[in-house]
Amino acid sequence: MTVTPEILTGGPTLPQERRLVTALPGPRTAELQARKSAAVATGVGVTMPVYAAAAGGGVVVDVDGNSLIDLGSGIAVTTLGNADPAVAAAVADQVARFTHTCFMITGYEGYVEVAERLNRLTPGEHDKRTALFNSGAEAVENAIKIARVATKKQAVVAFDHAYHGRTNLTMSLTAKSMPYKSGFGPFAGEVYRAPMSYPYRDGLSGPEAAKAALLQIEKQVGADNLAAIIIEPIQGEGGFIVPAPGFLAELSAWCTANGVVFIADEIQTGFARTGAMFACEHDGVVPDLITTAKGIAGGLPLAAVTGRAEIMDATHVGGLGGTYGGNPVACAAALAALDAFEHGGLIERARQIETIAVERLTAAKAADPRIGEVRGRGAMIAIELVDPTTGEPDAKLTAAVAKAAHAEGVIILTCGTYGNVIRLLPPLSIPDHLLVEGLDVLLAGLARH
Repeated sequence: MTVTPEILTGGPTLPQERRLVTALPGPRTAELQARKSAAVATGVGVTMPVYAAAAGGGVVVDVDGNSLIDLGSGIAVTTLGNADPAVAAAVADQVARFTHTCFMITGYEGYVEVAERLNRLTPGEHDKRTALFNSGAEAVENAIKIARVATKKQAVVAFDHAYHGRTNLTMSLTAKSMPYKSGFGPFAGEVYRAPMSYPYRDGLSGPEAAKAALLQIEKQVGADNLAAIIIEPIQGEGGFIVPAPGFLAELSAWCTANGVVFIADEIQTGFARTGAMFACEHDGVVPDLITTAKGIAGGLPLAAVTGRAEIMDATHVGGLGGTYGGNPVACAAALAALDAFEHGGLIERARQIETIAVERLTAAKAADPRIGEVRGRGAMIAIELVDPTTGEPDAKLTAAVAKAAHAEGVIILTCGTYGNVIRLLPPLSIPDHLLVEGLDVLLAGLARH
């Protein structure tokens, strides 16, 4: 099939269908793969054997004309779908006016307006401040900097199975060695790890798991030395682990009682993804600081730290910032995206996706003991694949199922400390029929292995 100019316009007008006109990879993609090997560093991997030409709604169309069902959203970035019309229009308008001045040199209204919106939308009615950055890892780094200045303490606690980024400090916070940390040390100091609530594997209630984690923190770190606890309300790369009810609330209450900053890393979970604007809302938790990125700007690079004014304002003037942080084009995209998240019914749409996916996957689990657990919230759902006899993680099966889905034109991602979790992150713009078809392809691949 020829990739026509009409297809290349992208956006939600693309035909919403799975269509394979070549084997994957197709000939044009094979050419690009060869060019990549010659030009791009080996360490930059590509999951799917396709190169995108257009995308929108719930599909990605590759350079060979194949139309794939998107159950990955660029790792939870294109929550609105690719080329959302309002985002595209806002970007075009801003680009025509100016692309950059550096907010630290000459300010502009878009940055201020994004900060105002985040201060209002994030949990809690307290006075807040926001600073904008480029990536999730950069937001996490700055949240730790802010917490250390505000508390005049240095230690930080992260959790088993955590993922917080690929910079030196965020690698230190991240639990999994391969591919994120192996060979890249030495890592940042004063970073400690505590056990995460993992109901499927530890069998503990939220308060029980919190008690174990806090005992370890108190004995091995000490509240007097601890600047911050950072946690994903639902872990992402670590396996879409949803902590038991009460776990987050117990940690947050302990932080408040001990002068420790509670940081919610909502980079993957934020902005309607879990059926709430932010995942910590499911547990009634109001974080001191919250980091956001990924879905915030409809696919453009932007990140933020938002939090209590007295904590955010503890840093000296000039202590926060960056050349591109809060770029005006990304801010314009974010304002359009935030309009959609707030007024476009997307929280309800995420809940509808959860109902469809969980019902289908739970039925499959009843018939296949290799599905150890179905878990997640909203449009952030996963299955953990295990040996049906021992319950041990089955990474080999997970990789085979993912490969089978890819070959049939369905974009899915794997995750988990043990490499045995298939995660589903469809754009909220995906139509029901594509979601169902994608699940059918996934489960058919599982049945064949």
